[in-house]
Amino acid sequence: MTDRPIADYAVIGDTCTTALIARDGSLDWLCWPRHDGPAVFLALLDRDAGGACRLVLDGLTGTERRYRPGTNILETILTTRTGRVALIDFMPIARHEPVPEEGPDGHPEGRVVRRLVCESGTVSGHWRVRPTFDYARAATEATGQADGSILFRGGGDAMQAAASIPLTVGEGAAEGGFALSDGERVDLVLAHGAEGAAGLDRVEAWLSATEDYWCEWSGRCTYRGPYHETVLRSALTLKLLTHAPSGGIVAAATMGLPEAVPGNRNYDYRYVWMRDASFTVTAFVNLGYDREAAEFLRFMRDADPSRGRHLQLMYALGGPMPEETLLDHLRGWRGTRPVRLGNAASDQRQFDIYGELLVALHHYLEAVAFDPPVKVNDHLPEVLAHLAGHIMDVRHEPDHGIWELRGPMRQILHTKAMLWVGLDCAVQIARSDSSHRLAAPDQIARWEREAESIRAEYHAEGWNADLGAYTMDYGSTDLDAAVLRAVLFRAFDGHAPRVAATLDRVGEQLGAGDLLYRYRLDDGLEGQEATFTACAFWRVGCLAIAGRQDEATALFERLVARGNDLGLFAEEIDAETGEQRGNVPQGFTHMAIINHAVRLAQTQVTERSPADT
Repeated sequence: MTDRPIADYAVIGDTCTTALIARDGSLDWLCWPRHDGPAVFLALLDRDAGGACRLVLDGLTGTERRYRPGTNILETILTTRTGRVALIDFMPIARHEPVPEEGPDGHPEGRVVRRLVCESGTVSGHWRVRPTFDYARAATEATGQADGSILFRGGGDAMQAAASIPLTVGEGAAEGGFALSDGERVDLVLAHGAEGAAGLDRVEAWLSATEDYWCEWSGRCTYRGPYHETVLRSALTLKLLTHAPSGGIVAAATMGLPEAVPGNRNYDYRYVWMRDASFTVTAFVNLGYDREAAEFLRFMRDADPSRGRHLQLMYALGGPMPEETLLDHLRGWRGTRPVRLGNAASDQRQFDIYGELLVALHHYLEAVAFDPPVKVNDHLPEVLAHLAGHIMDVRHEPDHGIWELRGPMRQILHTKAMLWVGLDCAVQIARSDSSHRLAAPDQIARWEREAESIRAEYHAEGWNADLGAYTMDYGSTDLDAAVLRAVLFRAFDGHAPRVAATLDRVGEQLGAGDLLYRYRLDDGLEGQEATFTACAFWRVGCLAIAGRQDEATALFERLVARGNDLGLFAEEIDAETGEQRGNVPQGFTHMAIINHAVRLAQTQVTERSPADT
């Protein structure tokens, strides 16, 4: 088995796309020019058919790595039998001055820069660059250029490679050998497209500008509570999942990484899910990054010109969602097939999205004291009316729910709770304007009545007295960790005895130590999926709300320790092996880390006595 553990990967990016780099310096994943674009390096999903940019060192004996503080610049220290080198990986981006009111806050160069510096002794080895365009479905042609760079073409796409050492052309690949002594270095630049120079002479300037960009962005974080470095790393990771040109926020950087091994639970997460993006918006706002929240609202303004009338579950970063396609020519990570391109869940009915968007909108409006930019405020009455109208129209309808179950639709409790949350947010937003320009008093009163009715219904219909818990759907015996999320949104009283009983039942039946499975029902898919990491953090929040602060804090710390050495998390964790599973880095997990660190800090402040304060 040659496939690396998912936790071996670090991520770099430029707010347009990301690249994943293994501990030994192999760049195994890169989609250009944007997150959901066709992969040019995808050894992550097939070590043989998928291309990579590999660093091969003679006599490698050890590695360690870190991000430069406050940045997404990766530094890997590689030790060999004869010396030690530092590998610096980044995607160049420079901050716009001044930053515009909306739109990208930086200028990405469409490059990956890899600098290797010998720190002691002597080190020898070689670079090997082998792109495989269009998910390895297109043949790659490599040709040398007059300036010594290599031009790769395939599938209508192109990429350049230039190095401060000679590169030689092979079949669809290029290699360059080096022998470095203390203080010597070699630079490698990968550039998307065939036009212009790769920019080898600009590496120093790019490195300085990129470090300035990330340090300035990190410096604007307003959170000063416990676990600051953990929170900041998660924030930097979420920023990498934004798409600056559109304002969108993708769910994860990758596709096809399995949630079960063996199994067929391999999905494409490089799109904008309403739920994931909206919850990420709340994480940004909790840290003072109101602009990122506003940028997501810009994305929604452009992606949904109907202003909520025709809201979709998910969106591509531009254009229509691709149909779900199986890439049967790829072996999959550790042979776990199929690799899916696109996501069929885009056609599902998931009604909680109306509540999700209203939560994000309300959180953002609170952060800006209900005085948003004109482009947000102008159409706010329409957005509120459409989203609240949808909620009232679908409140009795079944749906596929938060877990995108690919079976019969159900009257899912989490969905019903989020419908109440959405109407409650609509009411609060509308009441923020005493002149009633956002909604008429009788309309607000109707929303309140409907919200009260929805809440009473799911409290009654969602409770299973025999089981002693709120369940996944009305009349069901299936437990669902998503009920914990409803508690976090105040859809249930976190101090209520029934909530406490549900928390206990969920821990007993869905728990695996500190970890939680989403559910245990037969969902028609193959394999036993791993535990869902965000669910475990939701339990932290529920414990904190219930006043069990010490338990919540201890659990949070144990969960955070399950990240990789850089503090990165995939979607899931295998309960038996502790290995990361699913796509990586996963926004849903990192926003949960942020929001529950903030929640713990707020709970600690609330519980202090006046003397302690």
